[in-house]
Amino acid sequence: MDISEVARKSGVAASALRYYERKGLIQSLESGGARRQFSPAVLDQLALIALGQAAGFSLDEIRVMFTPGGQPNIDRAMLASKADELERMVKRLKAMVEGLRHAVACPAPSHAACPSFQRLLKAAAAGALETRQGRLAPRRAGQPRL
Repeated sequence: MDISEVARKSGVAASALRYYERKGLIQSLESGGARRQFSPAVLDQLALIALGQAAGFSLDEIRVMFTPGGQPNIDRAMLASKADELERMVKRLKAMVEGLRHAVACPAPSHAACPSFQRLLKAAAAGALETRQGRLAPRRAGQPRL
């Protein structure tokens, strides 16, 4: 398949395909033509890349999920670590939702007088520090928008 067909079938822009190729995530076939040619298996690779990005893996982390020949080779420990990270993030977000719902219905005359809202502010400050230090936030640096 040429690059335009891969882009059409996968929904991934040709510029992103070229970027993925430069990053070593996918490989084009050797051809004498002017346009990049890809094996049909590239569609499965692109699906795995999309899944990895949706889970918050960086492109560098996703690259190691493939053998040099492009076959999936996923480290289960890496998956478990990401699942733990996402679980911590979900817990933090649930706490934020509960705090915001309380703030909406709180009978206190002001949010500053509400002990629950004050706990929410402290939790948000602690979460912001964790995010800035990169411990809980998924990494997205260097990833193209698709």
